[in-house]
Amino acid sequence: MMKWLLVLSALVAFAECFHKIPLIKGKTTREALQEKGIWEEFRKEHPYNPMAKFYQSGTESMTNDADLSYYGVISIGTPPQSFSVIFDTGSSNLWIPSVYCSSQACQNHRKFNPQQSSTFKWGSQPLSIQYGTGSMTGYLASDTVEVGGISVVNQVFGISHTEAAFMASMVADGILGLAFQSIASDNVVPVFDMMVKGGLVSKPLFSVYLSSNSAQGSEVVFGGIDSSHYTGQINWIPLSSDTYWQIKMDSVTINGQTVACAGGCQAIIDTGTSLIVGPSSDISNMNSWVGASTNQYGEAIVNCQNIQSMPEVTFTLNGNAFTIPASAYVSQSSYGCSTGFGQSGQQLWILGDVFIRQYYAIFDSSTPKIGLAKSV
Repeated sequence: MMKWLLVLSALVAFAECFHKIPLIKGKTTREALQEKGIWEEFRKEHPYNPMAKFYQSGTESMTNDADLSYYGVISIGTPPQSFSVIFDTGSSNLWIPSVYCSSQACQNHRKFNPQQSSTFKWGSQPLSIQYGTGSMTGYLASDTVEVGGISVVNQVFGISHTEAAFMASMVADGILGLAFQSIASDNVVPVFDMMVKGGLVSKPLFSVYLSSNSAQGSEVVFGGIDSSHYTGQINWIPLSSDTYWQIKMDSVTINGQTVACAGGCQAIIDTGTSLIVGPSSDISNMNSWVGASTNQYGEAIVNCQNIQSMPEVTFTLNGNAFTIPASAYVSQSSYGCSTGFGQSGQQLWILGDVFIRQYYAIFDSSTPKIGLAKSV
C-alpha cells in the first residue's frame, strides 16, 4: 500500500509540472537616463504614449514605456542564443534584434545570428513594428524557442533590421507577446499557443507574479498556478474580448465615491505596461483625489511625506473589489514621488504592473478568463 501511495504522489507531482521563468527586476529606462542626467531631454523627445502598441492593425506592437522593469531570459536557435525579453500580455508577437541591424539601438542589445543556428528558417514576409515614436523593420523567420525549459520548435518570430532611436534606452533586447493570435502581426501563432497546441504544458494557462520591492521572486509560470504566490481565493473574471486579456471593469472608487469608470468600462490586464492607465479626465480626477499635481511631463507628483495619509483606490471587477494602497500606487525615487496613474486619449483602461504587483494574475486561454488573487 505504501509503495502505491509513493507512486501516486510521484504521478501527482509530475502532473503538476510547472515551467517557471524567473523575471529579473532590473533598472528601468527612466532610472538609467536619470543617472546620466538626460531624462528630461528624453521625455520631451519621446512623450509617454502607453496606448501606442494598441493602435496598430497588421503590424507588430512595441512599447515606449520607460518604467518597465521585469525581464526574463529565453533562448532561440541551435545551439541556443540567449535574449532578455519583456513578457507582454498586451501584445502577441515575439521579436528580437538581429546581426543585420545597424541602428544605434541594436548596438546596445544582444543580436540574433541566424547563420549560427542549424534549425533556423527564413520566412517570406517583411515585418513592420509601429509605436508612438517611430518604427522598426525586419523579417519573419522561424526557429526553436526555449522558454523556461519548454522547447517550441518552428516558432515564427520577428528579427529586426532597423530600430527607432529610443529603443537604444530599452533594457530588454526584445518582447515576447502573450496575448491572442487574433491581434498578432501577420497572424503568427503566439509562443504560448504553440505550447498549448504541442501539448507542452499540462494546463492551457500561465500565471504572473511580480514582486514589490526586492529584485527577487518575480516569475511567469507556464502551465500552472503557484499557490505560494497568493493568499485567499482566486476571483475568476470572464474575458469581454479575446484579443488582449480584456475584461469589464465596474468602477473605480476612493472612500466609497466613484471617481472614474462611472457606469463601467473596459480594461486590459497588461504585464507590458508599468502603470495603471486610463482616459485623461478620469485619471486627472483620481490624481486630484489623492492629492497629486501634474508637472510639465504629465507626471502626477506627490509629496513623499504624504504617502501614509493618502487614500486607497478600489477597482471593482466582476463585482469583486481590488484595492491598491498608496504605498503601492506611489513610486518613490531619489528624484521624488509620483503616482502610478497615467493618462491616455483612449477609453480603454490598462491595469499594468502597479496593479499586478498587488494581485497574482492567472491567464487561462481554455475558457478565456483571468484569475486574480491577493499577492503574497
